[in-house]
Amino acid sequence: MKKIRVLLLFSGGLDSILATKVLMEQGIEVKGITFKSYFFDAEQAKKAAKKIKLALKIVDFSKEHLKMVKNPKYGYGKAINPCIDCHILMLKKAKAVMKKEKFSFVATGEVLGERPMSQNKGALGLIEKESGLKGYLLRPLSAKLLKPTIPEKLGWVDREKLLDISGRSRKKQIALAKKYKIKKYPTPAGGCLLCDLEFSKRLRELLKIYPRCEGNDIGLLKLGRHFCFAKTKIIIGRNEEENEKIKKLKNKGDILIEMKNYPGPLTLVKNYSRLKISKSVLEKAKKLTQYYSTKARYERVVEFDIII
Repeated sequence: MKKIRVLLLFSGGLDSILATKVLMEQGIEVKGITFKSYFFDAEQAKKAAKKIKLALKIVDFSKEHLKMVKNPKYGYGKAINPCIDCHILMLKKAKAVMKKEKFSFVATGEVLGERPMSQNKGALGLIEKESGLKGYLLRPLSAKLLKPTIPEKLGWVDREKLLDISGRSRKKQIALAKKYKIKKYPTPAGGCLLCDLEFSKRLRELLKIYPRCEGNDIGLLKLGRHFCFAKTKIIIGRNEEENEKIKKLKNKGDILIEMKNYPGPLTLVKNYSRLKISKSVLEKAKKLTQYYSTKARYERVVEFDIII
């Protein structure tokens, strides 16, 4: 019998760790694949993979992912999270790796009913179909509640040794973690910024004033205090570390402002129009820079450096 090899979408969360363990128990060779973008990284997956001795492939699909985020076919969740489209994109990429590296099938740690948007029965079927993995996508933690896949039908995987977990309760997963002696694992909230309501507000505002935004613009959304005036943004650093990061993200046409005679934040005036930044916006930026300096806030004589 040929060696069965599976490529498993691995986030480093408890569900993906358990899915890995369930398949490894059957003597199946498991390799993890994780993705990083402008909105999430692979650090959690790397740490978890190291702990359970799982080989891990990291794919950076930032540009392609941002393009999808701007116009998802299946829409957003509560924030600006296009979870269905995101899963489809990941699985399409996984399918390409499966074919190139000759894996037998693809698996995930998804649990039926755990997430209302992307893990209901209809969404799971849609994702499988749209990704082009019809019949070759196994969800080990909920497999007994879903139709048998081709790997199960062909005997590559013993369906009786798969699980029937569903819903948002974590009791069964926590019990399995004890069984596999997994003591430390991250919370199920995840690390995707697109699920964060405050970040989502910033991103929606950016897409409205500058739909052609790129990675540099997304990087700025993660930093400082933001104030929007038409197609100009004023971004004020909250500490020295943010000041340095903001300075590095300055582009041609942007302006940096800092106080000469008082300590305080660095301010970036980000220009998203073809027009010159107006004097009124610059004055607002100066006032905000002064306001967010505790030592300069109520001073009358404040001098500024303007860096073009």
